[in-house]
Amino acid sequence: MLAGGAARGAYEVGVVAYVFQEVARALGRPIPLDILCGTSVGAINACTLAACADDPVRGVDLLVTQWRGLRLEQLVRPNKGELLGLVRSLVTLKRMPVRPGDDRRGGILDATGIERLVEESIPFTRIQDHVRSGRLRALSVSATDVATGKTVVFVEHHAAETPRWSRDPTVVVRHAEIGSQHALASAAVPFLFPAVRIGADFYCDGGLRQNVPLSPARRLGAEGLLVVNPRYIGPVDPAVLAAREASYPGPLFLLGKALNALLLDRIDNDIARLERINEILEAGVRRHGAAFVDDLNGDLGAASRTFELRPLRVVHVRASVDIGNAAGEYVRSPEFAARVPPVVGRLLRSIAEWEGAGEADLLSYLLFDGEFAARLIELGRRDARLRHDELCALFDARLACLA
Repeated sequence: MLAGGAARGAYEVGVVAYVFQEVARALGRPIPLDILCGTSVGAINACTLAACADDPVRGVDLLVTQWRGLRLEQLVRPNKGELLGLVRSLVTLKRMPVRPGDDRRGGILDATGIERLVEESIPFTRIQDHVRSGRLRALSVSATDVATGKTVVFVEHHAAETPRWSRDPTVVVRHAEIGSQHALASAAVPFLFPAVRIGADFYCDGGLRQNVPLSPARRLGAEGLLVVNPRYIGPVDPAVLAAREASYPGPLFLLGKALNALLLDRIDNDIARLERINEILEAGVRRHGAAFVDDLNGDLGAASRTFELRPLRVVHVRASVDIGNAAGEYVRSPEFAARVPPVVGRLLRSIAEWEGAGEADLLSYLLFDGEFAARLIELGRRDARLRHDELCALFDARLACLA
């Protein structure tokens, strides 16, 4: 399961690369792809891996090449038309009309560069081939319906029937042949990137309600979960706390924290809930015997027709370094100044200063730069290496089931 985080998505690539290269080497066998679930930028990463399900190592190499080749000035550019429309709407208090043929709306940044990269680098037709052949069991991409606010889970599945889902009124499940528009819609962070039209409706970032797609993974039949989380949780530098206390945080600081809350902060709650379910089921088996889980699911199925409860092994890899701090340090470095045009460099350094001393959360979502991505990829590899034994146990259990 690959979560959101815009430019922080490079961290996921490092973790995945470690799994398919180093964990596979330790186990002595390639690691197969079963189910891939992505939200926001995780949807783009998941689609790349799904298109390479026959050779995951090649998929990892493709992801690394894509991320390391990013150029900030090509991907983060102002959308002048939308900016003018936004100002006009604020002045006149009138909504911006949707014109015939509009497939992208909203967002202060021009997404043309990202769209071109996704459409040209990911062979989406191969996803359908892998699903039909059974090489890939399922791929899900979550997005948010702009009109209704509901989470729409687009599912490409090897079976014709819709997987059993919960009765959550805020979630809609749709079978789809997943293409570039689904990945781009899922990654369209509100306010920053434009919403994408799919059919008659506009969709934006799926992380608003479902950043880590735990629910789709469970309902698609996952028995073990690898969750990749680019959110650092740890002590705050005393100097940073002192800077916050010295002056009220500015709007860019608050916007960065708001994006953290929307896109990253719910991961721990979701995983804690899943681990609690595991504890309850394990306690039931100890107390009432091996038939406890089957008996419980029988009663629940008869009463509410919900999905089955079952223990799920979870490995959670999270960032060991504050990526916001790393972004601030990087844009102040000589390496960054040498890579970007002077105007872009001055603008991003100003954003880092406006956010506050030692922190650049907003900037970390926008920093689609190859050198910064390379640093995050290496961080992901290091953090995965710290969980090496757990990762080996997770995938060794899966390989044993396939044997």
